[in-house]
Amino acid sequence: MKRGKVNIMTLGCSKNLVDSEMLLNQLDLNGFKVVHDSEEDDANIVILNTCGFIADAKEESVNTILNFADARKAGKLDKLLVMGCLSARYKDDLTKEIPEVDKFYGKFDFKEIIKDLNANFYEQKMYHRVKTTPAHFAYLKISEGCNRHCSFCAIPQFTGNHKSRDMESLVQEAKELADNGVKELLVIAQDLSYYGIDRYGESKLAELIDRLADVEGLEWIRLHYTYPSKFPMDVLRVMRERKNVAKYLDIPLQHITDKMLGMMRRKINKEETIQLIDKIREEVPGIALRTTFLVGHPGETDEDFQELKAFVQEYPFERMGVFAYSSEDDTYAFKMYKDDIPQEVKEARADELMEMQQAISARFSQQQIGKELRVLVDREEEDYFVARTEYDSPEVDCEVLIDKCNDIQVGNFYSVKINDATEFDLFATKI
Repeated sequence: MKRGKVNIMTLGCSKNLVDSEMLLNQLDLNGFKVVHDSEEDDANIVILNTCGFIADAKEESVNTILNFADARKAGKLDKLLVMGCLSARYKDDLTKEIPEVDKFYGKFDFKEIIKDLNANFYEQKMYHRVKTTPAHFAYLKISEGCNRHCSFCAIPQFTGNHKSRDMESLVQEAKELADNGVKELLVIAQDLSYYGIDRYGESKLAELIDRLADVEGLEWIRLHYTYPSKFPMDVLRVMRERKNVAKYLDIPLQHITDKMLGMMRRKINKEETIQLIDKIREEVPGIALRTTFLVGHPGETDEDFQELKAFVQEYPFERMGVFAYSSEDDTYAFKMYKDDIPQEVKEARADELMEMQQAISARFSQQQIGKELRVLVDREEEDYFVARTEYDSPEVDCEVLIDKCNDIQVGNFYSVKINDATEFDLFATKI
């Protein structure tokens, strides 16, 4: 097959995005013209990197596959390949149901994909990437898989057990990214807390972040997806002492009542959770915490939900997301519990919690009015430059809308004065 144009479409999380960037690089090295998430229809090969996490994500992935399957059937594509979480999870079923797809792959079958495209896999360039994010920030995935086996989560089934990457290779990758203009590094994994235990016999997250903070050119290092049980407390010292480690932590709690935490197999209770949150705020003054809650899990009573609401009011989080439970094949909850809460109740609880969070976010935003903050400019729009503070991650958190002026460039840091605020946006002028 001729070296044509490949369009890789990424669905799902930033971890999937890193996988797509690695594959883009391998194809680029082999002489393919590569694009990412292109809306043009001039690619003769399409690779879909799918998500299989929850019902909505699965539906989006299936619909995307079906759309491109129609194009393949009509002869508009030479090849349609599907990889990622959904493909790994339901490979046999999908192969039978959607024969227009040339091949379905597992999550990590990069070498097989390259081979099937009659190309060479460059082992020594395995972690090199064609970046798809803006030039000034990048994701750094430090491990694969997860050892936690929460009741509601199917991810360990198709990612396998936790596998930490070698620290030296991560530091080297961070240096290369910084040399190419990356100023903000978003450190991601299914579970940051476990980093190093499988490879070094103990958690090495603090040491890794400390070493990344030494990389010249990195001005913000941001931590996503730490697990609360057996949280590596020594990372708090690094966050407090290193100026370029953002005072920001993503720590999904999922619930707060002892009963629900037990049923979810979270290996932590309410008292331990509160002690952890208090300790984090004490050790890293001014930190912004992002968390996620899951409502409508089997067994969640109205009393459980009321206790969760009370907790969110008493221990407000600067940033928060809420998911309604969906029953996932072959998970512990799927096998052991009856999915007994009506969908409308799940969604109503999720909406109610997010409505509460809107008020909390509005309070936090209002407190910023009159302050001078350092921001990183992500993009230019018609009326504003759009930036973020240290307390905000791309795409999921608040943005700062800066009045247009001539001496602002995308990808640079500036000091701004906050003039106004809504729940999820701050309005500012450059100082």
